[in-house]
Amino acid sequence: MILVTGATGKVGGQVAAQLAEAGTRVRALVRDPAAARLPDGVEAVRGDLADPASLTAALTAEVDGVFLMWPLPHTRGAAETVALLAERARRLVYLSARGVPEPPDAGQPAAEAAEAAEAAEDREADILGTHARLEHLVRASGAEWTLLRPGGFASNTLGWAAHVRAGGPVRTASPQAGRTLVHEADIAALAVRALLTDDLVATAPEITGPEVLTQAEQIATIQDVVGRPLTVQRISRAESRAELIGAGVPPAYADGILDAHAAMETTPETLAPDTARLLGRPPLTYRRWVADHVADFS
Repeated sequence: MILVTGATGKVGGQVAAQLAEAGTRVRALVRDPAAARLPDGVEAVRGDLADPASLTAALTAEVDGVFLMWPLPHTRGAAETVALLAERARRLVYLSARGVPEPPDAGQPAAEAAEAAEAAEDREADILGTHARLEHLVRASGAEWTLLRPGGFASNTLGWAAHVRAGGPVRTASPQAGRTLVHEADIAALAVRALLTDDLVATAPEITGPEVLTQAEQIATIQDVVGRPLTVQRISRAESRAELIGAGVPPAYADGILDAHAAMETTPETLAPDTARLLGRPPLTYRRWVADHVADFS
């Protein structure tokens, strides 16, 4: 039995579906089981990672592993939640991000490291900072662990879907930012391998798509697949920041995203060299991802 968090989203949904297809029993942690749309054969159990006491029903003795996504822009309560997961499940697979730095207290004993992460939980962090704290807690938990570090999610470009459906222009502050976007199905395939085999225990594998595409090239790909002419409109950082925050992105996260995209205009992301080996096949292209999500843009 594998407990999957984030199973109603893109990556978690793929993890749940691929585990079920492999014949594994899958339980999804959801806030509202009645409203959750899950793959066939996946059991829904009510719970919330932000409320460790609510996890008891999901963490029965049957649960052997957990696919963990952290949904909050802070780490308050993370130490208690990770400790509970590790107490009840043998293996934790955490969805992190490429570029996470090693924490400054990496040389500390596990107990002291966990205390340091907990003491920092109330500080507002950027995306990589939040992931670094969660990674540290998972490493120190005593469970078998794997830290998945994908590059940019292809699904993040769904932020352009409304512009595309309206006929454009598609607005971005960094049209020449080069990214190696990864399909959520590939992230899930690596997660399934980490959950069901011992191949990736105590590793932090990186995974990317097979190509570097600028945001302008990504928009051109959407245009080709959707069959609708689109133009690209460069907007100011302030306009883009306001749009991100208006969409619910925390300010520190918005700043981190915009800083990263600006840097990628001159220094594009690089391909992770081991992606094909880890997957056992070439990674899926961004064009394939757009084709798989064409309804979102139509």
